[in-house]
Amino acid sequence: METIEKSKVFVAAEMIDYAAGAIVSKTIAKQAGGNLTLFAFDKGQALSEHSAPFDAMVQVVDGDAEIIINKQPFSLKAGQCIIMPANIPHAVNAVEKFKMLLTMIKN
Repeated sequence: METIEKSKVFVAAEMIDYAAGAIVSKTIAKQAGGNLTLFAFDKGQALSEHSAPFDAMVQVVDGDAEIIINKQPFSLKAGQCIIMPANIPHAVNAVEKFKMLLTMIKN
């Protein structure tokens, strides 16, 4: 499943819209080796602590985010990235509204 045209320039932040009081997600590429998913978090929204069996990179494309990895908080601004290691608890908090691109690489 792919929702972006290949070999075409795009702006990730423009491909997803915010929704009041919600988290919106949009898968833009999904293959056996990994996924690319855009998220738009309204202020105050969060993904509670969980873990995943694969490394995943968060790239903030709009606004500011708080990413918590193994109980350690990280503040990220647009243009910054962090890798969340496989099998380590992590959470995502929207202290302000923000958009991110999640790249999950499967083994």
